[in-house]
Amino acid sequence: MKKKLLTFLAVVAVVVAGLVTYLCVGDKEVKLNPENLIALDREEMFTQYSEDYRWYETTVVYQDYLDGETDGTIAGVTNVFQAVTDRDESGADVFVITFTHTLDGKTVESEHGFYVGNHDISNVPINLTFQEAFDRLMATNTVKPHSRYVVLRKEVGPTEANTQYIFGNPARQVYVDAVTGDVSEDNPAFKGFELQTPLGEWP
Repeated sequence: MKKKLLTFLAVVAVVVAGLVTYLCVGDKEVKLNPENLIALDREEMFTQYSEDYRWYETTVVYQDYLDGETDGTIAGVTNVFQAVTDRDESGADVFVITFTHTLDGKTVESEHGFYVGNHDISNVPINLTFQEAFDRLMATNTVKPHSRYVVLRKEVGPTEANTQYIFGNPARQVYVDAVTGDVSEDNPAFKGFELQTPLGEWP
C-alpha cells in the first residue's frame, strides 16, 4: 500500500511540475533557443559520444528573410561537432555529428570523417547571443542579405579573427563579431585579401 502511495505521489509530482512549467513558460516552450540547444547538444556529445569532441559551428534558420519583415523568430538550429572515439596506439575513429532542431523535434546524423574549414569554438570567447547579434545587424544601415540564415563559426583564413555571426549566403554576407559586436561587410578571416567568401558548407 505504501509503495503504491509513493508511486502515485511521484506521478502527481511529475504532472504538477509539467503544469507549472507550462503556466510559467506558456508558448515559449515551443520556441527554439540556440544557446540552450548548444548546451544540451554539447552535454550529449560528452556523455553519449566522446569526451574528446569539438564544436565547429551552429547555423540558425529564421522564419523570415533578413531583408524583409522579420522579428527574429527561429525556425531551426543545427549544431555541428566532431568526435574522436576508440583511440588506441593504432589510431582512432573520427566522426562528424550533426544535431538539427526544428519545432517538430530533433534529428541526429553521424558521418565518418573530419570537419574542415573552421576552427574549434568549444573554448573560445563568445560574448553575444544569437539574439544580440541579430539585434546588432538590424540596428545598422547596412543592406541586409536576402537570406534566412546565420552561421556562428571561426573560419580558417590568413588573418586571425574572432568567432563571427555570419548572416547571409554566398551572394552576400554581413559579419557580427561574437566578441566585440562589431558589424562588417568584409570577412575578418580574409581581411586585406581578395577572397571574401566564407569557407565551408552553406545551407
